[in-house]
Amino acid sequence: MDISTIIFYVLTLVIISGASAVLLLPNPIYSALSLAITMISLGFMYIQLEAYFIASVQLIVYAGAVMVLFVMVLMLFDLEHQPESMASGTISTFLKIFCGVIFTGVISWAIKISISGSAKSSLLQTAEDQMANVKLMAIKLFTQYLFAFEILGILLLVIAIGVVAVSRTKGGTHARD
Repeated sequence: MDISTIIFYVLTLVIISGASAVLLLPNPIYSALSLAITMISLGFMYIQLEAYFIASVQLIVYAGAVMVLFVMVLMLFDLEHQPESMASGTISTFLKIFCGVIFTGVISWAIKISISGSAKSSLLQTAEDQMANVKLMAIKLFTQYLFAFEILGILLLVIAIGVVAVSRTKGGTHARD
């Protein structure tokens, strides 16, 4: 077993553990930190797969900006006085079982494909084959999809303003200043 395989298995273990901790930890801050660990590990997994652009976007945008936004929202709302309870009832139990069965099926399917080696080469193309280089992707993004890109920027600005407005009116932690 070479070092690349060992790194892959260690990263996989960290990703699965972090994702499980997001779901199982009762404190939202600890869940957000577990999500950050999961996203950083995914970024390193992309680096190992030689998808450097996707890795940089994963680390900068998701592990950086999105996690800061999550933690900021969690801090703005006073979560200390909220009761911590798991959803219970017939419908909740049914949904938990249903999601567990779906998750088990997806994992089983992925294991079956990886063991049998029947995955088509088109499914396993490298990142380099999918997009020749970052320059072509940037040209396409800022020409053909410029309107959607600008609308997304405006949407994110409106969301940020909305979070500040809601935190001020609902009595968030900084509203008392």
